[in-house]
Amino acid sequence: MSKLLTVAIVGATGAVGTKMKEQLLKRNFPIKDIKFLASAKSAGKEIEFGGKMYKIEEATPEAFEGVDVALFSAGGSVSAKLAPEAVKRGAVVIDNTSHFRMDPDVPLVVPEVNREDLKKHNGIIANPNCSTIQMVVALQPIRQKLGLKRIIVSTYQAVSGSGMSAIEELREQSKYWDDRKDIEAKVLPVKSETKHYPIAYNVLPQIDVFTENGFTKEEMKMINETKKIMHLPNLHVAATCVRVPVVNGHSESVYIEVEKEASVQDIYNILKGAPGVVLQDDLNNQVYPMPLYTEGEDPVYVGRIRKDLYHPNGFHLWVVADNLLKGAALNSIQIAEAMLEDNLL
Repeated sequence: MSKLLTVAIVGATGAVGTKMKEQLLKRNFPIKDIKFLASAKSAGKEIEFGGKMYKIEEATPEAFEGVDVALFSAGGSVSAKLAPEAVKRGAVVIDNTSHFRMDPDVPLVVPEVNREDLKKHNGIIANPNCSTIQMVVALQPIRQKLGLKRIIVSTYQAVSGSGMSAIEELREQSKYWDDRKDIEAKVLPVKSETKHYPIAYNVLPQIDVFTENGFTKEEMKMINETKKIMHLPNLHVAATCVRVPVVNGHSESVYIEVEKEASVQDIYNILKGAPGVVLQDDLNNQVYPMPLYTEGEDPVYVGRIRKDLYHPNGFHLWVVADNLLKGAALNSIQIAEAMLEDNLL
């Protein structure tokens, strides 16, 4: 990739924006110039990148002049307002919020799964939900060989998925718990709601708000995004999303039903060497994926593969990934890399 680009990160001071910055350096993305954009409150502060200091600019329409790629991770309302403005000024937007994900005119892309969809973009590409990304990376190679009829997933999602305030709340609650001090909850399960519960020593069976059908928005994201990414509108998907007292790294218990007969060894063989997947499944030595050991790692880890006891084509998998990397920042950078390689930038 010899072409040099001007890159902007919108939401540069947030958890995902910080990881985007790190990934650009780590992966040696070809940068001519870079802009760090945030709210007016953060404008004027300095941020370090590649040994140099940069001033954070306020995210305004004019800030995108001369930008080739704009990485957005500052909330859906910011994307709704500014992504079209960035496109007007010639930028390609890769948006990490949920705002454009289900727009039929916006590709929703995980490069290992549906890279070809990038060719259909009209200036904006949506980055899927973190829990969706790791699941479809693990399931796509199985789907390609065996077909896919049903998915039932239960997630165990880290607090970093709710931002820095949720991380701090977990740390504070954990610190004071043993002293039997009052445990104050202000952030989880949903910051905008009026009722909150402790996350330390607890699990919360709610991520995002509830919808009319009893599923949360997070669960519906997994359901609808999976169908869109895989181009399987009739796929049966059900999700239960749970917040757990883990700082970083989402885990998922995934049950699938495939169309062709297969064995556990067949699944092993399919996943060995699959793009973006690392197989960790050695029960004799108690080897399986855990979020504590996948933090900071790029791949999606899969283990605990079992054939269902009752359904002849049913399988159970355990899937773990760093939600701030493959679930957000890394996937965004991989989209930009794929576009460069395919001459779409």
